[in-house]
Amino acid sequence: MADLGFRVEALERRLADAGATGGAEFAQQFWALNRLREEIARHELPGGAAMLVGSVETPAGVRAEWQEGVAAGQLFEEDWTELADALAALGNPVRLRLMKALLEGHSTVAELVELDGVGTTGQIYHHLRQLTAAGWLRGAGRGRYEVPVDRIVPLLATLLAARR
Repeated sequence: MADLGFRVEALERRLADAGATGGAEFAQQFWALNRLREEIARHELPGGAAMLVGSVETPAGVRAEWQEGVAAGQLFEEDWTELADALAALGNPVRLRLMKALLEGHSTVAELVELDGVGTTGQIYHHLRQLTAAGWLRGAGRGRYEVPVDRIVPLLATLLAARR
């Protein structure tokens, strides 16, 4: 509890300092949020909006740039249970390990089998089928798999959201 109190005090000091200096550093730190607020006001979106954006290069050298935004009202109207399979596919430590390995450049089942702790060839194929069915992977022919470029940033955003 003492550590939590210390962290809250540090955040409060940073906010106060940002206000005292005109907020320039604070505005710079939250430039994407500030721009989103401007777009929400411009498009008159009651309830706000959510946005994911990223520009990354994977360890294997694949470049991915992606952006998606949606009005919050639309998200609240949707049936979230339809997303369960996509989220569940990532909810397995072996599948996350396989996803990371694929982004690092291991693209064949033979390469994936050599990794520690991922199981047998049959188990790996099972996990790859689950990830493919959920849209996180696609077959690239001859026992090769890849993370589609348009799924790289959403994957990283999902991982970022899961951090504590």
